[in-house]
Amino acid sequence: MPGKIRSRDEIIAQFKDGQTVMCGGMHNHGTPNNLIQCIIDSGVKHLTVISIDSADANLTLGRLYHHRLVDKLITSYIGRNTEVVAMLEAGEIDVEFVPQGSLAERVRCGGAGLGGVLTKTGLGTVVEETRQIVEINDSGEKYLLETALRADIGLVRARMADPLGNLAYRGTLRNSNPLIATASDLTIVDADMLMDVDEIGIDRIGTPGVYVDMVLAK
Repeated sequence: MPGKIRSRDEIIAQFKDGQTVMCGGMHNHGTPNNLIQCIIDSGVKHLTVISIDSADANLTLGRLYHHRLVDKLITSYIGRNTEVVAMLEAGEIDVEFVPQGSLAERVRCGGAGLGGVLTKTGLGTVVEETRQIVEINDSGEKYLLETALRADIGLVRARMADPLGNLAYRGTLRNSNPLIATASDLTIVDADMLMDVDEIGIDRIGTPGVYVDMVLAK
């Protein structure tokens, strides 16, 4: 297939030391596992990862932490990954915790070209210690400013992709993948099935191909 379909070697060549990588998936579901293996095989290190959670130890996204490829993690939850918890306690990784809804909104803002979002989530907690507090209206009502998130590379899992990069999702593949596809400078897709142009059907397209740069060849 022509278009945006790329070989595994072409995709491996995109990863560099120190990049920020945004990865779809939650609790090991909807994770672009083939692309995670591409990162490991590329040999890069010192990554910053943005994801809903850190998966399980040495499973799906957790393999990046198992191989000590990540210096910083921006996430809402690490409790299932015993390796990441141990790394945090030992000072081997920097973790920025963000409430899950706020994390999703920060990614959405990054994809929409917005600077951030105002939210009450986290007021009166340790979260506000690292956030700007904004007062609006005459009442002085307070909000936290959650700034937008973008990444050098976004890793997306889709059910179907065509050569133009149009994507369709199924079930839990919708968790964070559609947002991440819009918020990265380079979006790479791991699709379960590669379809011909027009075979997906316009009503099933969840991410238009304009957001997608590369689709991993089968």
